[in-house]
Amino acid sequence: MKLDAIDHRILAALRRDGRITKLKLAEEVHLSPAACWERLRRLETTGIIKGYTAIIDLGADEPRTTVIVEISLAGHQQADFRRFEEAVAREPAIIACDATGGGIDYVLRVVVPDIDSYQRLIDRLLEQEVGIARYFSYVVTKSVKRERGDG
Repeated sequence: MKLDAIDHRILAALRRDGRITKLKLAEEVHLSPAACWERLRRLETTGIIKGYTAIIDLGADEPRTTVIVEISLAGHQQADFRRFEEAVAREPAIIACDATGGGIDYVLRVVVPDIDSYQRLIDRLLEQEVGIARYFSYVVTKSVKRERGDG
């Protein structure tokens, strides 16, 4: 599906405020409510809009530590990737996992109560023998920018 400028304005408005009313959205993108609603339904049914979500401050109720982890696997067969990805899917502390190219296979975002909890998670993955050859950990000290609606 090819998107035009109005579709891009709708998507930008939804990224800024996913709870915007349909009437306000129509006003913001300069369409009639019916025309805006039709475009919004088309964006949803074609899968460009995959859903709506809330942005949760995971540290609001108690302190949390975020760690970015670069993972390189020992093997690079489809079964190696599948085994690792299945293990990641079972770990609720891993809130994001992206497969990457260029020397590192995956980048993870892990949110845990503290560094000890993070190390226990890594130890558990290593003990499960999910194919990790090496990993590098980076503790997030401050979140500077967080884009909404990132794939």
